[in-house]
Amino acid sequence: MRPMPEDKHRSGFVSILGRPNAGKSTLLNALVGQKVAIVSNKPQTTRTAIQGVVTLDHAQVIFIDTPGIHKTDSLMNKRMMEDVRTALEDRDVLLFVHDASHGFGEADEQAIALLKRVDTPAIAVLNKADLLSDKVLMLPRIEKLQKLHEFAAFVPISASRADGLDALLAEIVKHLPEGPQYFPADHVTDQPERFLAAELIREQALRKTRQEVPHSVAVLIEGWEEEPKITRIAATIYVERTGQKAILIGAKGAMLKEIGTEARQEIESMLGQKVFLKLFVKVKENWREDPQFLAESDWRSLTGE
Repeated sequence: MRPMPEDKHRSGFVSILGRPNAGKSTLLNALVGQKVAIVSNKPQTTRTAIQGVVTLDHAQVIFIDTPGIHKTDSLMNKRMMEDVRTALEDRDVLLFVHDASHGFGEADEQAIALLKRVDTPAIAVLNKADLLSDKVLMLPRIEKLQKLHEFAAFVPISASRADGLDALLAEIVKHLPEGPQYFPADHVTDQPERFLAAELIREQALRKTRQEVPHSVAVLIEGWEEEPKITRIAATIYVERTGQKAILIGAKGAMLKEIGTEARQEIESMLGQKVFLKLFVKVKENWREDPQFLAESDWRSLTGE
């Protein structure tokens, strides 16, 4: 691509792809400068495409974070992978995020195989570079990526420390076409606050539970009342089995109280005002195979998309 004069404004859509736990959502939050995607160490934390917008003096980048590339074993997982495949279409740049602190496996090659289906320029983002004991170890990782795909560039970063992000943004902008500013400068995401609140509750449930519980957790906002000095929210955490419900509630309700307290603090930070949060836990068997429930829990249903 020919370099464009510096006085030309560039803009475009950039999908963030990679295997689970590569740090895609952490990267999106770091680029945007605030939390628009929840983060945990559990696989498949991100369940749908999430938009984050970065506006610079000379460019606007619309990032689309996607679920981790994985094998599908439920209707929910199939829909997640549909979001990933959609994210490959009509994009100006693709970011392939690789956890540089780990070696390559079958999951990485499966993820890169998707990139080969399109001609879109792809940048290899080697995340968690700060965890490498010796920076010399970065070279063989780059060489491995070079053999697997013709990447436009290789950029080592640490999303958790916000290291290398300026270099990454500069590389992305180089590959964007000339274009307008699609969104106002203060626009950060297209997700409604109700969905973000549900995600912040789910984030705390994921962080405090183990084994099969995280995959079985969904959160729906049942009530939302805005008053001048406080927002009152009622939310239901859904699980698939009675035993999972008991784990989330905990002894004498201790676990649910802990989840609620930390989620409320995150939501207050997002909304900029006091929040009264009431949580319920219900069992809905096999909700991951229920098309109607999946539609209700998708943020796009709140916006009519």
